[in-house]
Amino acid sequence: MGLRFAAWCGLALLLCLASSFAQQTSTPAEKKLASSPPKHKLGPLDITVNWRARAEGWDWFKGPVGHGNYTFGDSLFRIGVGQQSEHFDWFVEGAQVAIVGLPTGAVAPAPQGQLGLGANYYVANDKSVNNVGGFLKQSYVQFKDLGHKANLKLGRFEYFDGAEVKPKDPTLATLEQTRISQRLLANFGFSAVQRSFDGVQLSSNIGNDNLTFFAARPTEGVFQVQGMGELDVDTYYGSFTVPVGGRSSAGEFRVFGVGYIDHRVWIEKTDNRANAAKLADTSTIEIGTYGADYLHVFNTPTAGKFDFLVWGVVQNGSWGVLSQDSGAFVGEAGWQAPVRSVKPWFSVGYSYGSGDGNPNDTRHGTFFQLLTTPRQYARFPFYNMMNNEDFYGTLNLKPTSKLGFRSEAHALRLASAKDFWYSGGGAFQSSTFGFTGRPAPGNGNRGLANVWDLSTDYQFTPMFGATLYYGQAWGKSTIAKIYPKDPDGHLLFLETNLRF
Repeated sequence: MGLRFAAWCGLALLLCLASSFAQQTSTPAEKKLASSPPKHKLGPLDITVNWRARAEGWDWFKGPVGHGNYTFGDSLFRIGVGQQSEHFDWFVEGAQVAIVGLPTGAVAPAPQGQLGLGANYYVANDKSVNNVGGFLKQSYVQFKDLGHKANLKLGRFEYFDGAEVKPKDPTLATLEQTRISQRLLANFGFSAVQRSFDGVQLSSNIGNDNLTFFAARPTEGVFQVQGMGELDVDTYYGSFTVPVGGRSSAGEFRVFGVGYIDHRVWIEKTDNRANAAKLADTSTIEIGTYGADYLHVFNTPTAGKFDFLVWGVVQNGSWGVLSQDSGAFVGEAGWQAPVRSVKPWFSVGYSYGSGDGNPNDTRHGTFFQLLTTPRQYARFPFYNMMNNEDFYGTLNLKPTSKLGFRSEAHALRLASAKDFWYSGGGAFQSSTFGFTGRPAPGNGNRGLANVWDLSTDYQFTPMFGATLYYGQAWGKSTIAKIYPKDPDGHLLFLETNLRF
């Protein structure tokens, strides 16, 4: 990956060690829960500080031109102030972002396009190598216990679909956070800048059940360092979540619907039609997404824990002048073996997002992933759920409370050989659609890639942790057609997180 990446890694490790020594006075109780750092008070106010720094090394698939082997660094610093009371909360948070050392030669003509996220950042920031920006990340008020245990939130805040309820069972909570949440609406958390939403959220607990409504517009950001502006995109979401289970099991069932309207008619849509047809289409995108999911955990006295989940949606509406007719499905099963030394958790699954089989008809059949965080389910984020079939397996190990390992293997192929290989996570600036597409090789070939990765997480103190990640993709026919010099790709990064 080169000397520059080694230098970034060395700097991040120094930060790790410095913070580790600085926090030696932490109490044993503080060290037990990395997710519950101590709160800091300034009089009646709560102060929060989050600083994420990352060094990324990309070795993108290689085509006839372009340079996709590079390193760069990014930093996201967030500081917030707020106050909580029995019936009323408020919170204001600012963000400062820096992205430095971006590659200048990682943009190639179509169909190669932008060679990795470094190229995405470079193009989104007017082809500037070093970029710094600041903006209002969150600013909201929340009224609590309005009747029927209802809460009303107004302003700018982050939102994650599927995370409306926090299960008491820890395994169920992990499944919800890592395998259900953020498939459609999220903050694009892996990106250097991220996104927020300007709008309103109303939630009410009816016994143990939860009813949530959300209406908002996404902010700019994600790849561009300015995240203050609001996009001309409307989102509407409603869900009803029901916890289920008994003495030895726990589950959760959710039904939901999402309305999505993109008013940015001046932007060319990303789909498999001819360029002339796309340029002539200046109608809005108006899509309804309707779905449900169910997840369950079974606890046994001797055989460990077993879990499964299903998630599925259908979509209709209009994709400009075309009608929308698409869907997606996920099924997954897992087992936590009763081995206390490393706490292994194995899982296998299948994910499907429909593709479009005819670029010349009046129907758009590609599943549209709205405003997601793609890396939540594609850890080497050169793909997403759109026109994608994914057979995968995962292994999690937890040798100690501070140390965790995760490895995934994916066999990827396109759902339709007549559609695109898609990537991206949704709208992030007024002049860019938010998803990119590269054509399939034709002749019925649907192969995309085999992917293997490994990540290590270490929590030095309750307030400071680090992640090291490596992923490799062996490109198949789709990638080999576009990048014939070397269809294999690599991603390596080191990330540190400090929060208090």
